Amino acid sequence: MAMAPHPLQAVVDACTPLKFSPLPDICTADVRTGMEHPAGEQWYRTDFMVADGDVPVLFDRLTAAHGPGHRLPAATAFLRAVLREPIFLVSAGIYLTDRAPLVDAEHLWFPWISSARKFGTPTVTSARTAVLAGDPASAHPDALPVADRAELLAVAARHMVAAFTPIIDAVHAHTRVGLRTLWGWVLDTAHFYMLNPARFLGHDAEAAWTLARELGDALIEAGAVTRARPRLFPFRDGHPRGTWAVRGTCCFDYKGDPEHGFCTTCPLKCDTARKAELQEWIRNPALAP
Repeated sequence: MAMAPHPLQAVVDACTPLKFSPLPDICTADVRTGMEHPAGEQWYRTDFMVADGDVPVLFDRLTAAHGPGHRLPAATAFLRAVLREPIFLVSAGIYLTDRAPLVDAEHLWFPWISSARKFGTPTVTSARTAVLAGDPASAHPDALPVADRAELLAVAARHMVAAFTPIIDAVHAHTRVGLRTLWGWVLDTAHFYMLNPARFLGHDAEAAWTLARELGDALIEAGAVTRARPRLFPFRDGHPRGTWAVRGTCCFDYKGDPEHGFCTTCPLKCDTARKAELQEWIRNPALAP
């Protein structure tokens, strides 16, 4: 009998058609995505990057070349550069397929492009994926069958926290930005990366948010910390894309660029102004993310 398609390939296939799908490159024996990387890149594996003390060096290089001078937005910009794609892979993968790619520090790599003085797309080198016990791919060698969705979320969250903690701790030690701020960015991003696909596909935003909150609960249970959780923000009744959300933790971009002001999703922004801006997205979809 033919083997079912690789469980991770189904995640990639489900994410690819989205308007916004920041997937990492995947380089395994059975699943390969992404472009060829140019020569001259320096590769950093998560655990070695931390153990060798490279995080402060790379943080300062990235901030000097592209980042805001203020330490708060610089810290969240660094996390965005290295963790955005892995978070999307897990969060959107769970939402779209009920499968959870299992990220870990030994198989998460970051290419530093010296000529551009920035990180390239993170690369995942493990295809291990948690699936529900009844999933057609549950017998695949790279599948980890779990009993139900609660266990799926718990396993995914434990892997995320274990993989991200060394980087977050290193950024915290170098910048003194609080752990609740750094983990708050991770939690917010995990929520938005379920809501984004739901909005694009015209699915139930509240159902996607409920699942996102369950993943958030699992992340906190696994060791993530935060002061506030993000919240759903309906702004246009009856419209398939009339729901957005407010972050629980500010990314502090406004401190690096005061003229930019608060982001649409910023918890510091007035809800009246937020609603007006979001209504403009409906009138002019080109403005929407």
